[in-house]
Amino acid sequence: MASMNIVVLVGRVVGPPELRYTPGGKGVAQFTIAVDRTRGGKNGQEKETDFVPIVAWERLAEICNEYLSKGKLISIQGALRTRTYETQDGQKRKAFEVVASDMQMLSTGERGSSEGGAGGYRSTGGGQQQPRSAPGGGGGGGQSSPPSGWGSDSGFGADDLSVDEIPF
Repeated sequence: MASMNIVVLVGRVVGPPELRYTPGGKGVAQFTIAVDRTRGGKNGQEKETDFVPIVAWERLAEICNEYLSKGKLISIQGALRTRTYETQDGQKRKAFEVVASDMQMLSTGERGSSEGGAGGYRSTGGGQQQPRSAPGGGGGGGQSSPPSGWGSDSGFGADDLSVDEIPF
């Protein structure tokens, strides 16, 4: 039986991405998005917020670092990954995160703003990233030209790295 690992989230960026580079020179950005969800409660539906860690690699990491800031509404598509690590006191822990393969900017960052500013980038099968136009052909959030030369052969950029190379 085949398996599938696809995560699609829409949420607001909690803070600016933290961009680092591996010893091999690969860029990796880590940031968190807040995703609202509702569940039944005493008064019908109660809103809860989940804070989901996101990791982006290589050119996508640099784009996220350059264009994302606190409050921006974005869509992320990627895969759920688990990392196991050991704390300083010897306890084993697991971390869950979404490794982004696609990022779409959905707003300029102001909560409740109806301005456009949408644009995004998608990883294609060969590891190259291509711009994705906003609805209505609006382009990439005011960018004059899309970045080129993204990604690795996997589309995630992490296949040839060991856990020791991850800078966080």
